[in-house]
Amino acid sequence: MSDTAAHHDEDAARLAALGYTSEFKRDMSLWANFSLGFTYLSPVVGIYSLFAISLAVGGPPMIWSLIIVGVGQFLVAQVFSEVVAQYPVAGGVYPWARRLWGKKWAWMTGWVYLVALLATIASVTFGAGPYVAAVVGIEPTIENAILCALALLVIATIINFGGTKVLSYAAIAGFTAEIVGALVVGVWLLLFHREQSFTVLFDTFGTEGDGSYLPAFAAAALIGIYQYYGFEACGDVAEEVPNPGVRIPKSMRRTIYIGGAAATFVCLSLILSVTDINAVISGEDADPVGTVLAEAFGETGSKIVLVVVLLSFISCAMSLQAAASRLAYSYGRDKMIIGSGLWSKFSQTRHVPPYALLLAAVVPALIVISAKFSTDALTKIISFAALGIYIAFAMVVLAALRARLKGWKPSGKFQLGRWGMPITIAALVYQVIAMLNMAWPRTPDASFVDNYIVALSAAVVIGFGLLYMAIAKPYDRGDAPHGDAIDADTWEHQHKVHTIESI
Repeated sequence: MSDTAAHHDEDAARLAALGYTSEFKRDMSLWANFSLGFTYLSPVVGIYSLFAISLAVGGPPMIWSLIIVGVGQFLVAQVFSEVVAQYPVAGGVYPWARRLWGKKWAWMTGWVYLVALLATIASVTFGAGPYVAAVVGIEPTIENAILCALALLVIATIINFGGTKVLSYAAIAGFTAEIVGALVVGVWLLLFHREQSFTVLFDTFGTEGDGSYLPAFAAAALIGIYQYYGFEACGDVAEEVPNPGVRIPKSMRRTIYIGGAAATFVCLSLILSVTDINAVISGEDADPVGTVLAEAFGETGSKIVLVVVLLSFISCAMSLQAAASRLAYSYGRDKMIIGSGLWSKFSQTRHVPPYALLLAAVVPALIVISAKFSTDALTKIISFAALGIYIAFAMVVLAALRARLKGWKPSGKFQLGRWGMPITIAALVYQVIAMLNMAWPRTPDASFVDNYIVALSAAVVIGFGLLYMAIAKPYDRGDAPHGDAIDADTWEHQHKVHTIESI
């Protein structure tokens, strides 16, 4: 028997011991799995989207938030790596929370994460509108932004309907385009269009006003906080990766340090290429990225760069949609949500959950279309996106910490050993700080709703989820395993039992 066949047999045995038989094809290589996480994290999308506001609020030192947040999220990725190695099940945070804590906790974790993912898909595709307009030469109106977003959703959906192999190829192509584009543009800017010295990275340009710089830095640090997620997508497709207990932890770590390095490099090259930083801070230059690209590359060259940026947006939306569809499928397979029979349907031809994929396209499309009637409504919906993902992350880390305290001893192929407890605690502390920073009210002159919109949107999503749980009791519908992380039976024992029964 070949090594590949042996791994497939072991993967199937492990999944069977966890109570599942997979319908997916294990066609996703380590390289493709990493690329999926990288394109979801998307350094170009994250930096280009928030560069202007972060530079205006905190000045050049905002770049250090990318290092700080990168370290914090690396700790979270380590916790996730240990969990996915023991529970390599499609759907990511939902099945992890289910095994670590229980079905009620898992239901809420999955609910928060699914809503956040769908909102994030909408925000990414809608945010691509101005770049599409600049490339094709149309006016960046709301109507055109909606049409562009819908077009990107269609492209991402078509790619995802191609199955795991097509998704893998697209993820690798997206990663290649983004990393090459980021390196080429960054190196060109640093070599031929550098306007600032490196000392500017420590110059606040007076953004602190008369007080401490900490509040300004905390606000500007949102560029880092919004940047570092996507590594969990590597685990969302666990049933499509051979030897997931080894490969997915590697992909998660690489997503953090390679994606983080790329994001930091892109940010650095842009900061050092801004001619007039004071104009950005004062609001006179509201689009410093566009200004830098136009000055450095001219009209034709900047359009070429923007095409690469668009490819990054498409790849990011595609990866987000893949993650959301696997979560919806996992939810449906365990009969945990209304319409479970539909979301759990599987195409044996394309080896994808077609209706779960459509859900991950239609809901974001409806969110985007809402901008036609109210841009404020769109803002309020997507304001929950990043915070919701962090909440879901924190729920998994808290579940892992609770399980450890109750005697859980991780038994997957990746283990933190004696570092498990301190890393889990540090990861949770980081996440709490990051969530407080995201929800902190910073516009005292605005209305109460606008000032507290991030926290209020989270309260609405969680409140609605709790209400649905209380009325419909969806967590009681399925009989999938739950809360068994601290049971005495480890994978090794289960594997032996399964093997004996198979002989």
